Amino acid sequence: MVDATALRAAFARRLSAMYGAEVPAYNTMVEVAQEVNREVLARMGAGAERLGSIGRVTAERHGAIRVGTPAELAQVARIFGAMGMYPVGYYDLREAASSSVPVVSTAFRPVDEAELAANPFRVFTSMLVTGDRRFFGADLERRLGEFLGARRLFPPRLLELADRAEAEGGLDEEAAEEFLTLATGAFELSAEPVSRGWYAELERVSAVAADIGGVTSTHVNHLTPRVLDIDALYARMSERGITMIDAIQGPPRWDGPDLLLRQTSFRALAEPRMFREDDGRVVQDDLRVRFGEVEARGIAVTPAGRALYDALSAELSDTLSAGLSAGLDGVPAAQRVTAEERNAAGAKLWADRVPRTEAELVAGDLAYFTFHVLDARPGAVPPADLATLLADGWVGARPIVYEDFLPRSAAGIFQSNLTSDGAKDVTAAGADFGADALAGVLGRPLHDPYELYASIRAASLARVRDELGLPQEIAPPAAPSPG
Repeated sequence: MVDATALRAAFARRLSAMYGAEVPAYNTMVEVAQEVNREVLARMGAGAERLGSIGRVTAERHGAIRVGTPAELAQVARIFGAMGMYPVGYYDLREAASSSVPVVSTAFRPVDEAELAANPFRVFTSMLVTGDRRFFGADLERRLGEFLGARRLFPPRLLELADRAEAEGGLDEEAAEEFLTLATGAFELSAEPVSRGWYAELERVSAVAADIGGVTSTHVNHLTPRVLDIDALYARMSERGITMIDAIQGPPRWDGPDLLLRQTSFRALAEPRMFREDDGRVVQDDLRVRFGEVEARGIAVTPAGRALYDALSAELSDTLSAGLSAGLDGVPAAQRVTAEERNAAGAKLWADRVPRTEAELVAGDLAYFTFHVLDARPGAVPPADLATLLADGWVGARPIVYEDFLPRSAAGIFQSNLTSDGAKDVTAAGADFGADALAGVLGRPLHDPYELYASIRAASLARVRDELGLPQEIAPPAAPSPG
């Protein structure tokens, strides 16, 4: 029996090989990421593996796909469910993006601590909201619905095997091979000609909408390796002549703990595609929709930590929009702030407001950690509260890796790779499509990331309690009261 874990790991490897064949620059990014990771490991030793073993980091990938309808998204959930990947989080890129990005998203990933350690492959999956009048008029919505309803992204046999694998906990070797071949093939870039007129009509609304609804298949939009020093990778990719987007998205580079997620990418490449013109002729042209993304993952933050991050991000935006570089030399409002100036401004804000040590993050309940016994001290009576257990050396803390995504960062990556901003009618009513609606489409629970991290933390505290023989539960840290 090939279980869900093995299916997930094999699928990630096959998808990586397939995408590397389609987008050779991705192979360069993986090569550079591994080169940088080796250097960081040599320089930092065990400290480089604070947020995961080098084996995990080297193998780690996240993919991104886009679908057009609730039915297609429900089928995606069945395919990933066979691999032990479940929907986590709700992301509304319609609101996060300043340009026209008419999608809502979730991420399919493992949710169990052991499964994440075995293989944390995750796929950021976006779905068009065709009923949102800010993007699609009634006539275009109707025609788009007809187009999407007529296509079939996933063969029935793939869905049949997926359902069997999820129900039975895996597949025999022959069925597993068939499942993996069909699943990988479903995300290959199609050679079928694209209708020029239809694609162009959707592209005027949104390049993302055209990439989803302007073709008869789906494909991997990007595949993302993990790197331990994203700034070094950014510089090295540029040195190799690969054009990167203007900035690294997410928290700034600073000298404190790595939190949440930093991401960047090389710019979408001009890929040759066949087009069918309105007169029936088939000609070759190119499209720029797929790009190579890379990420540096940090520590998962609590709701209090996320509120701090969001507040600092808003403050940074307000400061820079006022034409200042937060402690650097003044920059006229009309002058564009460089990525380096933005990072320096953000780093100054973080240095003033974000704790510089993991111990302070624990004490302030700003980030998630697991806890483990360092010194059991037979015969001694351990304290019952976590703060004293940590301070007196009974217990140690390890950070929990952030496994999820930041909507503004995702939108920033999308926007940086669009050929145009598209059209968004801000005077029209948006469609109400929230987390509950998305869960209904999926037909399965939509996991809350905070609850998952909190459960991992709670399980570690229960183990500490049992090992130390404490009579009562150990309470997790409590965030200080505001003010």
